[in-house]
Amino acid sequence: MLKYFQKVKPLKQTMSSICKSFDPIENEKAAVLILGSMPGAESLRKKEYYANRGNQFWLIMGALVGANPQQKYEDRVRMLMDRGIAAWDVLKSCERQGSLDSAIEDETIEVNDFPTFFKDHPHITRVFFNGTKAQMSYKRHVMPNLADTQHQLKYACLPSTSPAYAVMPLNEKFERWRIIVDL
Repeated sequence: MLKYFQKVKPLKQTMSSICKSFDPIENEKAAVLILGSMPGAESLRKKEYYANRGNQFWLIMGALVGANPQQKYEDRVRMLMDRGIAAWDVLKSCERQGSLDSAIEDETIEVNDFPTFFKDHPHITRVFFNGTKAQMSYKRHVMPNLADTQHQLKYACLPSTSPAYAVMPLNEKFERWRIIVDL
């Protein structure tokens, strides 16, 4: 019997951490809302949306609205707002190990207050999801609470700008993301 217990390896323990998102990038001009799921570890550390160097969000925004990654973060944020683009995350908080959306522990999800956000931003008519996790979380946790407060919104899921989504080349992502300024 003792031999059996000596062969059993202890379970590897993983430590999840509580992640809390930021306030939205927004102003009264906002007509477009881009939603991520939850900022990654580097973004949380720097307190900046899409701060991971491998994330292609600011490369794409640079090409679309001039908000280049070489500029100061505050300047990029201002350029988005000047173009009527808001950015936020579906999740207000969650537990996750690392930065991957797939590591988000679903039972720990708390979503941001979208009924109030849309009430305060009546000009937003288009919502774009930065990847499928944002879209799925929104559909599951947010849409049921928007029934009576929702104004006419059009939704589209765009390819994730995350470095974890490397199967699509940048030029193809850019072409798909062009929709946020072409309408």
